[in-house]
Amino acid sequence: MRKTYHLCLSAGDEVMFRDLEDYNRGFNSFAIALYKTNSTGLVESFMSTHMHLLVQTDSPKDFMMCFRLIYTMYFNKKYGRSGKLGEKLHFTMEVVGYHHTLAAMSYILRNALHHGVAPIPYAYPHCSANAIFMHEMGKRPEENLLPQKSYYKHLGRTAEYPDSYKMNKSGVFLRESVLDIPQVENIFVTPRMFNFYMSRKSSEEWETEQSKDQNNSPMINIQSIEHGVNTESVEKLLLFENGKADYGRLSDIDLCTEIDRNILPKYAKTSVYQLSSEEKTHIANHLYNTRHINIAQIRRCLAIL
Repeated sequence: MRKTYHLCLSAGDEVMFRDLEDYNRGFNSFAIALYKTNSTGLVESFMSTHMHLLVQTDSPKDFMMCFRLIYTMYFNKKYGRSGKLGEKLHFTMEVVGYHHTLAAMSYILRNALHHGVAPIPYAYPHCSANAIFMHEMGKRPEENLLPQKSYYKHLGRTAEYPDSYKMNKSGVFLRESVLDIPQVENIFVTPRMFNFYMSRKSSEEWETEQSKDQNNSPMINIQSIEHGVNTESVEKLLLFENGKADYGRLSDIDLCTEIDRNILPKYAKTSVYQLSSEEKTHIANHLYNTRHINIAQIRRCLAIL
């Protein structure tokens, strides 16, 4: 029997998505895994080191195994890496009840706020916030689509997907063609209510509402949504949610791009996974001393594990 699950896969102190192509392939891998496991995607958010997914499936284990296999094969081939990508176990939480589902959707779509990388959900491109109530929010559907015969360039020739999936010229499936957006919109009811939940701050009111579901399901909050993600503390996530973040600071994708494009060629390397420990230390010291970049960010972007 298909149930609804919040799934979270974290890579710990390693960046899973180093550039835009990685983010696109991450979502495409998610879309293919939905199709291959006969699952339904509701909402998602991909961060540099982890992802949050709300999925309806018969087997969350099989779904995540399928996703990890597809994306890991791509990532390892591209970067000359070996081994499983991500921590050994992924986090799974069954979501039961209308108010629990509403809270899970809202927290996932607002994940970029919690990590201080965007001031509003709509400003973050790697989640499905902009695919919900598109017409009512004055957003036009993507018109520059690739012909299906060209999809393989962004998926591989053996990828399986339904004809209903549409891909833009950036090589990523359109979220509105992959996710069950009508079901999501039915849960939020109206665009005004959707906007309300996208800007609503964390408080005990969320848990009070979830108690109306009258079940024994664990409460959906920042602690439960971020369970297993080893990044900022809950206190810092709440500060970011309140807008106390430096949105102009160097992001992981910016630092990874600088390393991959500008620094690696000086070492005659094409991937951080080809660097020796000594080379990584030398680069880390240079970035810290000359750019004053946070050492934790340097370590994860250099894959110093």
